[in-house]
Amino acid sequence: MTTADPTTTPQNEALFLLGPGGPFVVRPTPMPTPGAGELVVRVRAIAVNPVDAITGPLRRLVSPWVRFPTVLGSDVAGEVVAVGPDVTDLRVGDRVTAFAAGQEKARNRASEGGFQRYVTVLERVTTRLPADVAFDRAAVLPLALATAAAGLYETDQLGLPVPTVGAARADEVVLVWGASTSVGMNAVQLARASSYTVVATAGRANHDLVRSLGAETVVDYRDADVDRQVVAALGGRRLVGTVAIGKGSLGHALRIARSTPGTKRIASAYPDPVTSVRSRIERLRGVHVTAIWGGTPVVSPVGPAVFRDFLPAALADGRFRPAPEPTVVGHGLEALPTALQTLRNGVSATKVVVGMDA
Repeated sequence: MTTADPTTTPQNEALFLLGPGGPFVVRPTPMPTPGAGELVVRVRAIAVNPVDAITGPLRRLVSPWVRFPTVLGSDVAGEVVAVGPDVTDLRVGDRVTAFAAGQEKARNRASEGGFQRYVTVLERVTTRLPADVAFDRAAVLPLALATAAAGLYETDQLGLPVPTVGAARADEVVLVWGASTSVGMNAVQLARASSYTVVATAGRANHDLVRSLGAETVVDYRDADVDRQVVAALGGRRLVGTVAIGKGSLGHALRIARSTPGTKRIASAYPDPVTSVRSRIERLRGVHVTAIWGGTPVVSPVGPAVFRDFLPAALADGRFRPAPEPTVVGHGLEALPTALQTLRNGVSATKVVVGMDA
């Protein structure tokens, strides 16, 4: 194991969630020691996600395997301070953003939750940052990126090829419904990086933003004839799949898939009981509907293909940009409950971020 300056003894602390309904408590916790393929990151910025803001019985429903007290948080950015065995690409001192996988069933460890000063992460879902990407901007990426990548690339989802240089698929289209969400912005950029044309939906105020990320056409999802507009934008081209994000998106995606040539595959990022029921019904009609789990790339080949093989160079040369823009609401672990309430109150085309001490 390689670590930072051994003459200093850093102190770790975390924001613990004591039970499914709370409360949150900041308290000391041991400094993590990285195992094989793991890194320890000193956290400089943390983004919060809707899954972090869940409370009460719904938390047990979403992640019944989690042991309490636990440490939430998936999105971190900071500096590598220790590397474990079998780490090949990253070194102590590297600036990174990473998917903190403590809430994933395969990991399920408080030491891997992002809401702490020093966190263990997996190299396979960690990205080295260019010097010009600030930590608060980088922290918006991990979970939204992983969710978009899961929907686009996992073999049981849309199953598309990961980004490659020189591919030409201009006559094939990916539909991103809900493109101004965090997941949607990443899905638009990844689909373009895989050389697909992107047709998207978003509120009218965010159309220019979504186009700037690579969408060819953006339709207002609130228009009464939105489905007809999307089909017209496809122009008879092959629809290779839809990433459907947000409440009500699945019904629109189904109607569009039935009306267009293509694979009839829909990856839904709004998992609810209706999705599983409709997926069974739609299979009989030749439409393949699946629910996306954003943590799947933690254990699948998609994780390193996107976080390690694609993203560092794409961030460095500007092919991919961190999106959405961060809204920093405070500093320190004590600010995280306020950040979660800000998220519950509702945000648009931004991600709520908490900074940590410099």
